[in-house]
Amino acid sequence: MNLGSAVLKKFITSISIYMTLPKRSSRILEKAQKRVSGMQAIDPNLDFGNSNSLQNMLQQIEELRNKINNHNTALAVVDASKTDIDKLEKSLGVLCENMLMSVAGKYGKESAEYVQAGGVLKSDGFANA
Repeated sequence: MNLGSAVLKKFITSISIYMTLPKRSSRILEKAQKRVSGMQAIDPNLDFGNSNSLQNMLQQIEELRNKINNHNTALAVVDASKTDIDKLEKSLGVLCENMLMSVAGKYGKESAEYVQAGGVLKSDGFANA
């Protein structure tokens, strides 16, 4: 991975911590709710046959509203889980780095133990793994 891609990855990771999944809404639902109000004023039992009734419209509005609410609740759960994962990844990354540095402190950065712990010898000319 070159320096540019490493910087880009770090940038994307840093902003993704704060990004949440967008909640869903429905313009069709809003429009239907407005139309129902007007149609109820005409006749609360409006029915033109072939499922073209005010009652059917109210049922579908309620079904869509419930589906959207369930969808948005699921997104909130996913967002919370993502936040937890991000925090744990950060904590584990810090722990990994601290452990490697502790091995380096005890055995040296040119030791076999340092390499076993995931470090790369400076004499190899590479950065730590």
